[in-house]
Amino acid sequence: MDLYEGLITRRSIRKYADKKIPHDVLEEIIKAAQYAPSAHNKQSWEFLVIEDKETLASLRVIQRWTSFAKDASCAVIVCGNLNNVFCRDKDGEKWDYADIDCTLASQNLMLAAHSKGIGTCFCGASPMPLVIDGLREKFNLPEHIRPVSIIVMGYPDETPIQPDNRYVAEKIHWEKW
Repeated sequence: MDLYEGLITRRSIRKYADKKIPHDVLEEIIKAAQYAPSAHNKQSWEFLVIEDKETLASLRVIQRWTSFAKDASCAVIVCGNLNNVFCRDKDGEKWDYADIDCTLASQNLMLAAHSKGIGTCFCGASPMPLVIDGLREKFNLPEHIRPVSIIVMGYPDETPIQPDNRYVAEKIHWEKW
């Protein structure tokens, strides 16, 4: 599939076949995630791969919209390393680009998976403090590691309906609002 087709046809998958994703395929997918753009090229992302079925099932206690993860092949928790991120903490400003960098990496990961016939579903972690804290505690994440997204993955056991058209010309503003 070409890139444009992948962008248009990727859909969230919540039903998975009972089939494991080989580690070499997961590594290729995560490699593609690491080619995402990042602020000042800091590449602040880290990836935690979860394959244990009990652990996948327990994710719903922390992030309630991951109940379908119990049937997935794996989940990849995309985390921002706050020790290596473009940020500012002076002159009354405090911000960092970890969430943006990791969301871009998450999109690359989902598109790479789609290109290999693997379904994904993006589930948020940041900016929800209870989810962030729950994931930190469950997986013993250091304080400087912020979980941003949980990408549930597996070979699809459903074919989602493709929308007729998501293009809305009125949402494009030329030169002024």
